[in-house]
Amino acid sequence: MAMYVPLGPGCYRATEHTQGPWDPRQQHMGPVTALIAHELDRAPGLPPAKLAVEILAPVPVGDLEVRTEIIRDGRRVRCEGATVTAGGREVVRATAWRIREDATPATGVSPVPAPVPPPGQGDGSWLSRGFGYGRAVDWRFVKGGPDETGPALVWGRCRVPLVEGEEITPLERLAVFADSGNGVSGALDFETHLFVNVDLTISLFRAPAGEWFCLDASTTIGPSGRGLTRSTLFDEDGEVGAASQTLFVAPRSTG
Repeated sequence: MAMYVPLGPGCYRATEHTQGPWDPRQQHMGPVTALIAHELDRAPGLPPAKLAVEILAPVPVGDLEVRTEIIRDGRRVRCEGATVTAGGREVVRATAWRIREDATPATGVSPVPAPVPPPGQGDGSWLSRGFGYGRAVDWRFVKGGPDETGPALVWGRCRVPLVEGEEITPLERLAVFADSGNGVSGALDFETHLFVNVDLTISLFRAPAGEWFCLDASTTIGPSGRGLTRSTLFDEDGEVGAASQTLFVAPRSTG
């Protein structure tokens, strides 16, 4: 089973593989972000360089509609927009920048921090217990762990397709995984606090490739209910870009 079943142009039904950790009735934003990238990539054009997603409301595990538009067109730079609605309500808004490809003198970038570890790390953790997205990703921790607080270095790949009947692309694989930075590098205990992102920005300086992607993630919590997660993104050839998430932070309700 894929994360989404197509119902018609721009319309999808989310499956259990999209369930997030905070509420089983709500989707993890990784699959939603990848679905936006999937719809934006339907129109041929310039390669993607940035995708910024604003989360206006929790996205229910149910039927969604994704609509895209061109905000600014050009031969060298293009800005596109996307909206996701559920039950007639807008729940996500996104913008994407595309930049033409041309030969440029590349600067040095970070190599792969560590090879993909063998399976087994993270089995039995909260990542693989009770919510669909956690089970839909193959997690391989190099540093840190899902039941630890602090920075983390983790590889991951999708175990299931994004859209039923369609091949998942490297960009979509990366988008599925990039929203996990705050979850794997939590600075507070998952059992006692919420640290939910209200946005996700992915910036790329080259096209991602392959199945496996790596997050080198760290989270900082401020003194007044906000936080920030920053993740360096890698594929098996090295660094490809970065992701950031602004966090809403609060104690979990005990009543």
